[in-house]
Amino acid sequence: MKNINELPQHNRLGREGEAFALEFVISKGYKVLHTNWRHGQKELDIVTTKDGMLVVFEVKTRFTDVWEEPKDAVRHRKQKNIVEAADAYVHKFNLDVEVQFDIISLVAKGNSFELEHIPDAFYPTL
Repeated sequence: MKNINELPQHNRLGREGEAFALEFVISKGYKVLHTNWRHGQKELDIVTTKDGMLVVFEVKTRFTDVWEEPKDAVRHRKQKNIVEAADAYVHKFNLDVEVQFDIISLVAKGNSFELEHIPDAFYPTL
């Protein structure tokens, strides 16, 4: 893996955003099970548990929200991929829990981020 400073600026921003989101999730009492868990080409950014529920966080980070809020980039196809990966996760680890899908939307603000947490951001569809 490359040093974070060797990554293109947009990739570096994404990594920094995910680290910021991870700190937020931990500070809110979620138990982190995995980060960047992969199932084929699909990825779950942060997988946690809290209050007996599996909570999957999709993290979207942008330099600006002028054209689009980061959360709005989690369109139907992305949601479908997250749900499929979460289903694979539940089966792989033989879990019998409810799954909640949250989004953490981040916009860079100087050396930090403006964070919006959207619980139950979307639901699995058939």
